[in-house]
Parts: sequence; C-alpha cells; structure tokens
Amino acid sequence: MKKTFIVFIALAICALSSCNPGKESIYKESRITMDTLVTITVSSSSDTVAKAAVDKAFREIDKLGKLLNFFAGDSEVTLINKSAGSMPVTVSKETLDVIERALHVADKTEGAFDISIGPVSSLWDFHTKTMPEEDALKEKLKLVSYKNVVIDRKNSTVFLKKKGMMIDLGGIAKGYAADRAAEVLKNSGIKSGIVAAAGDIRTFGTRPDGSAWNIGIKNPRQTGDDDEILAVIRLSDQAISTSGDYERYFIKNGIRYHHILDPKTGRPAYGCRSVSVITKEGVFTDAFSTGVFVLGPRRGMEILKKMGFDGIIVDSDGNILMTEGIKGKIEVKGNKP
Repeated sequence: MKKTFIVFIALAICALSSCNPGKESIYKESRITMDTLVTITVSSSSDTVAKAAVDKAFREIDKLGKLLNFFAGDSEVTLINKSAGSMPVTVSKETLDVIERALHVADKTEGAFDISIGPVSSLWDFHTKTMPEEDALKEKLKLVSYKNVVIDRKNSTVFLKKKGMMIDLGGIAKGYAADRAAEVLKNSGIKSGIVAAAGDIRTFGTRPDGSAWNIGIKNPRQTGDDDEILAVIRLSDQAISTSGDYERYFIKNGIRYHHILDPKTGRPAYGCRSVSVITKEGVFTDAFSTGVFVLGPRRGMEILKKMGFDGIIVDSDGNILMTEGIKGKIEVKGNKP
C-alpha cells in the first residue's frame, strides 16, 4: 500500500570499534528482506555482540515476512485470503497481532486505512501503468470493508466474511517488523540503535555521544538529487514512517496515479504529497501514515492530534503542516517541495 524512503543523516559511521576500542561504536548492516532493503544500525562496544544481535533481528524479520507476505503462496495471509467466505484460518500470534492492530487503525481513521483493499490494489499495476476498468473496480469495491474481517483471539483465527475478499498487510507489516526487530536487539543486550525497513524506522536509545538519532525526511518533489532532504528530525525511543505519492506512480495525461489508494473509491488519494507520522510504535506510524494521507491534510491533522501523535504533512500544494509537539525537534531544509 505504500512506502517511501527515509534517509539516515550523520550516523557517525567512523566511530567504529577499531577507532574507539572498548567504547560504544556503530555497527551497521543491510539486507534485502520483506521485499525491501532493511538496514539495522546498533551501538555496541563489541562488533561480535552487535553482529550476533543483528543476525537475530534479521531472522525475526525474515520470519514475519514469510507469515505476512501478500504475494507468497504459502503465507498465512494467503491462506486467510484463499479461505475467504468459507472458514476461519488458525494463525500465529504475530499474524493475529498485526491484523488486530490494523483493524484498530482502520477504526481510528474512519476506514481510510483498510487492509481489505487487496481486491482493489490487485487491479493496479504501477510498473506497466495499468489502470483498472471502471466495471471491475466497482465490483471489487464491494469486497472492501475492514468490518468484514473477523478475528477470534481465543482460538487465534481470522475469517473474511465474503468470498473474494483479500487482506493486504503491506501498509503495516514493515512497521510491525521494525518493532519486533528492535525488541530482539534490546533482548540481546543492545541498548541503542535503528531498524529501518524501507520508510518505516524504529529508534531506541541514543548515539554513542548521547545525542538523538538524526532522521532525514525525503522531499516529495525532487529537484535533481534523489536523496534531497525536506527536513531532519531528532528521535530517540520513537518510530517514524512516511507515506508519499512519489515512490510507485506513473503520469498519464498529466495526472499522477500513485499507489496510496482511497478504500472508498479504489483510486489514488490526492490531498497530500507526503505524510510522516511519529509515535512510540512502528506498527502505528506505518498504518497511520497511510490513513492520514488518504484522509487529507485537514482531517488527517485532526486525527494526529486526537491520537496524540506527531506528524508532518506536505499537502497537494506543497505547504508543510506539522503538529505542535514536533516543532522543537525538526529542522526544515531547502525550498518549498
């Protein structure tokens, strides 16, 4: 359902253990998992301890990827979708947790975030610039309603009420995975670090010098440099996710068609260029950034304030809006996006 890319700024990579023996230093590793680039950065006095912890964290992400993959034939999500309208499917605790939280976000965003959008999102192909036929879109929209996703926590089952329904956890799974990986790192003795699953970033602790981690938010309208930064924000023990209309899109007849779809229309939402959400858990920053994007800047900002989250919205005209709580932690750079 999304995601954008957030750039790390000033990680002080030169502070490796070879530079400062016995002191906290940075260890960083990137791998392809969950169909995206995941980078884990930790602070540790031992490269050996750091590598072992990072390996465990990547194994956790790999496990979640196998459970939650919309496209894999043997994932738990696929089993749920294949059984739609037929029978409940017994799932793991992790899958049940993600779906339960997704339904919570759907309720809080008035259905703007809806994991049951699978039948509609499957009609779009942004690589081949394929748009859905109007009749097909109308039929598939009848299957979209998070209220027809039923979970039974006691029996650990998920049931989709209508045949043909499909859930797609792409708008929440990476944020959840970042949270789980961060917990694995902490349980392995790592006191500070960052897990970045594409545009879903979870921070904990501080850098070796005691300062917060600096996170850059990409400008949704680039002027030439692919990594042009709109703003830099300082975070510790928080997560941030950004949804933007510029990662997967095509332009046809002067109209930008992008992958953040409004569950009510099955078509791209146009009130925003990008939305960044900040709170304690990546599972919520991930999902709410999509929901707020779909709701648009005015209603989206109201939802952020109601939830007690911080956020930065770039509206369709390039205006930057932000919550009060973030203003002392962010530095806006460059020109209007």
